[in-house]
Amino acid sequence: MRAVIAEDSVLLRVGLVKVLEMAGYEVVAEAGDEPGLLAAVEEHRPDLAVTDVRMPPGHSSEGVRAALTIRERWPGTAVLLLSQYVEEQYAADLLAKDTAGLGYLLKQRVADVEEFIEALHRVTAGGTALDPQVVSQLLLRRRRDPLERLTGREREVLELMASGRSNLGIAQQMVVSESTVAKHINNILAKLDLPNVDADHRRVLAVLRFLGV
Repeated sequence: MRAVIAEDSVLLRVGLVKVLEMAGYEVVAEAGDEPGLLAAVEEHRPDLAVTDVRMPPGHSSEGVRAALTIRERWPGTAVLLLSQYVEEQYAADLLAKDTAGLGYLLKQRVADVEEFIEALHRVTAGGTALDPQVVSQLLLRRRRDPLERLTGREREVLELMASGRSNLGIAQQMVVSESTVAKHINNILAKLDLPNVDADHRRVLAVLRFLGV
């Protein structure tokens, strides 16, 4: 079985090479950034790509972007991502689609060589390997639905917004002042963590969130 490794830490990359060779893989290429990883996969079409989540130049989501690209362009290559911490959004993005041949582990798992090798083989065989902490965080994230933060009054305002009512129409329906409605709406937008763009667009986003879109 052939593998490529993308990790900007030379020390960790050397260790990963050793572990993969112990597991029976031939490491055909090593990279330190996203372009290098994609070029290596395109050239070698390996069975497995092991990549850090954060790599140069931005040290943000380069590994995740690369993983999504690999799974789209070269579906025959399994992907195992390693992260220093649980990156909830990145993990959620990856798991939103097919999870076959996908792994997401914290780097500390590499220290347990036998467990890590088992995860390598499982992912290469088309299975899924998720770090227990990743699963725990995603479950907690799912339970933290932003809509649950709303008070009963705020939810009522959002329901009326979803039905197309203006601030005046909502005020008349609820028998309150427009300023009170505006205050409720500002609270709703804040609690739903909506981007700070123009007010009309934020109202639309709030309604879409309420409708589950």
